[in-house]
Amino acid sequence: TGKTTANDITVTVGASATAKLEQGLAKCWTRFNPSSNAELDSLNQSSRSDDGAGLCTVNFTNSFNNANHAGVNNCAAGNTQTTGDGANISAVFGQTTALTKLAYGYSGSGSGTTWYLFDYGNQKAIFHGDLA
Repeated sequence: TGKTTANDITVTVGASATAKLEQGLAKCWTRFNPSSNAELDSLNQSSRSDDGAGLCTVNFTNSFNNANHAGVNNCAAGNTQTTGDGANISAVFGQTTALTKLAYGYSGSGSGTTWYLFDYGNQKAIFHGDLA
């Protein structure tokens, strides 16, 4: 159950709590292959730049209303790592209202003491927050 008015959809969550539907929707997402720089699919992404091995910038079509939006980046091994077999890493950083930066790579030799940026073949990122 819920209620709707112009620009406001409220849904009942659980027994009595309510939540605004637009707060839980992803406002931007992207899936791409950094190895070939191929864009596989995206929503609200105007462009993406390759900033070097394991680095890129995602530019939004519609900006967020502030730089405090939440982002999650996921790297999935699609190629062989050049060194070691440690943990995969991913990070979202450098956020503004118009763009955010992503980093991805792995730790060398399983020890986690050295980290390497690496262009995995399958990157995914999703962003939540209010649009301007």
